[in-house]
Amino acid sequence: MDAVATVSSAAIEVVALTKRYAAGTPAAVDRIDLRIASGSYCCLLGPSGCGKSTTLRMIAGHESVSGGDILLDNRNITDLPAAARGTAMMFQSFALFPHLSAVDNVAFSLKMKGVAKAERRRRATDLLERVAMGHLAERKPGELSGGQQQRVALARALITEPRVLLLDEPLSALDPFLRIQMRAELRRWQKTLGLTFIHVTHSQEEAMALADTMVVMNHGLIEQVGSPHQVYNHPASEFVARFMGGHNVFDTPAGAVAVRNDHMRIASDAEGGTGVPARITDVEYQGTYVLIGLELEGVAKARQAVSVLLGEAAFLARPWTPGERVHLSWAEADERVLGLGLGVQRPAAPAPAPSSALRDDTAAIAAFSA
Repeated sequence: MDAVATVSSAAIEVVALTKRYAAGTPAAVDRIDLRIASGSYCCLLGPSGCGKSTTLRMIAGHESVSGGDILLDNRNITDLPAAARGTAMMFQSFALFPHLSAVDNVAFSLKMKGVAKAERRRRATDLLERVAMGHLAERKPGELSGGQQQRVALARALITEPRVLLLDEPLSALDPFLRIQMRAELRRWQKTLGLTFIHVTHSQEEAMALADTMVVMNHGLIEQVGSPHQVYNHPASEFVARFMGGHNVFDTPAGAVAVRNDHMRIASDAEGGTGVPARITDVEYQGTYVLIGLELEGVAKARQAVSVLLGEAAFLARPWTPGERVHLSWAEADERVLGLGLGVQRPAAPAPAPSSALRDDTAAIAAFSA
């Protein structure tokens, strides 16, 4: 394991990277530009078909490139075979050989390179010890749990001494409890090893928990790049706001804005509520908070559904029930103006000047009308 610990990480840069599977069809990845800092944990995030896994496979050398370049520390690796790139891939299915023990699975790539048996088993055993699997080195994959198999797959990827580790939805096959446990382990391993990790996921929660940098993709384009805090609190587009969740999108005279649902206020007529009229459609108790779904009145159908997040104590102090008519309001300072168009990477929007004003006036209500 000493060799792995001393290998430096590398920065990855893609320039106008493009993948088109057939002439005349839309590009699966459409001329994206992206730089991933050395030693960082980067998550490529987006819905199915957005191009995130295709991007990862092109970086790995498992998918041909239709256009553009891939650089690893300014060395062009676009046309190099996968084994010569300085990257290693950890697959979604783990892809362990069922007839081989854990130690032989880890040592397999060294066997293919002609490394002597004693040496390759010593190095494989050292790696298994590093990921707390040394005591199970002789077990076959079928005798290991999902989390244990993942540790073996990680050790197998690391034995090639990569400078960049690529992870293709490595947690999706695990149960929810184990998924949370293993993402903490992935983050710890990344920090310990000091390698650059590029991790593909469709889970917003997973990306928020793991990433230094989040890359949100849609239709083969990059919608936004930033830290989890930047992406969540300053979504660059309506797509990002809706995909990340936890936001409501409204039309105002200044354009579309996003407001976090935990920043919304609701009140009934009897409580002196003013603002945008709405009707409660559902109430979901989720432990420490309650999610209240509403439909706005007098607005276009695409903008009707909104939500409000209340702490459990606030909800218990004033329970709400489906069918109640209420008014919504929020502080203007909590609005985030949304940009337009796909594939435009923008810096995080500056926070507006603090304001205690609520969107509860007649002009504001009119702005939401269809």
